[in-house]
Amino acid sequence: MSPIRHNCAGLSRRDFLQIGLGGTLGLGLCDLLRARALGATTTPGAKNVNCIMIWMDGGPSHYETFDPKPDAPPEIRGTFGTIPTCVPGVHFCETVPQLAQAFDKFTVIRSICHKDPNHGGGNHYMMTGAPTPVPVGCGAFVTFHPSFGSMVSYDRGVRSGLPAYMAMPSNTRSGGPNFLGGQHAPFVIGGDPNSTGFQVRDVVVPAEIAEGRVTSRRDLRASLDRLPRFNDQLVDDPAVVFDKFYQQGFDLVSSSKAQAAFDISREDAKVRDRYGRNDMGQRMLMARRLVEVGVSWVTVNYGGWDDHKKLFETYKGQRLKTFDQGLSALITDLHERGLAENTMVIALGEFGRTPKVNKDLGRDHWPFAMSVLMAGAGIPGGQIVGATDAKGYHASENVYRPEDFAASLYTKMGIDPNVTLESGSGRPVPLVNEGRLIKELFV
Repeated sequence: MSPIRHNCAGLSRRDFLQIGLGGTLGLGLCDLLRARALGATTTPGAKNVNCIMIWMDGGPSHYETFDPKPDAPPEIRGTFGTIPTCVPGVHFCETVPQLAQAFDKFTVIRSICHKDPNHGGGNHYMMTGAPTPVPVGCGAFVTFHPSFGSMVSYDRGVRSGLPAYMAMPSNTRSGGPNFLGGQHAPFVIGGDPNSTGFQVRDVVVPAEIAEGRVTSRRDLRASLDRLPRFNDQLVDDPAVVFDKFYQQGFDLVSSSKAQAAFDISREDAKVRDRYGRNDMGQRMLMARRLVEVGVSWVTVNYGGWDDHKKLFETYKGQRLKTFDQGLSALITDLHERGLAENTMVIALGEFGRTPKVNKDLGRDHWPFAMSVLMAGAGIPGGQIVGATDAKGYHASENVYRPEDFAASLYTKMGIDPNVTLESGSGRPVPLVNEGRLIKELFV
């Protein structure tokens, strides 16, 4: 299993407190079911589109992925060459050959940009569609606005007994629900699905239940309540006293559908090989299995992209190979299984990287240009949207903001981006502030 990677800002004790108080870490099964006893709302007529977000925490380089600049000076273009995609006239960096050959199945937007160069603010902006109302530190874990996954959970609620919003192996720093409430934090699937005997926390039937030793509802309640969980302080729910919460928990852990979705060992070995026998490749495969049974939003938190040093050496290594293999397999697999029309796939980070290579042979934070991959849900394949200038400094054609990305994402999910929410204090909050649709995604 790959170690958890931190970006240049690290993680402070205060950040951990913010995670707990703000609900960005995620919840265990018992917490989610307890909180959801309060009920959920569903938008009538919402499209049956689910989403898998590959979050590239730290900020991937647009130069070394989907927007190479082969004609720029060496200190800008870097050391990699380009590779033709399956669409004539379009080239990617040579680091992503498998995605280049699958380009007919997805769009790359090269012209989304903003002005926040910090991890904390950039993450919040690209994970919620809303900038932070005040400047925040680079290493901040903040939640001023509901994340995309939490809003989808709020809109749709539980489906087939499964939480609407899941994240693995951890939640993102701004992936929480804010004022929507703890019941819309993600259910977090930790661990390494590539490891032998992998099991998902909270969906393994307690031994005393599996062995038939439960003799009363009181025993059942006690068994389920011992399951590990996070952030009890998130949920202040009087419904915890009702037995139906525990019945919901039992329904999930005893559901053959849920057990089958989480048991990745049931997947054909050739399919597992196709995604890559590594933690991230298998998480992308797990994400496909989850949306296949009706989970509305899955975030795969793929960190380690904050390459201030030795970027070219790192990009020659396993991370890009893992990303290229796993994501190309996911997109192709969804198409082959007939799931692409109702499954959107997104890959992005909080910003791009600086045009000039620094003294440490890395690139620094650069929010003025970035590339975002989007596939499925009717999004055209083989399409480049927008452009950066000749040296990759700035988005220069069909320039879009994070608000536009959010409006387009919500529209694809069947959620009206123009709705106004109500904060815990009763203050009206627009879901998206003046976002316009990225028209190329709706051709």
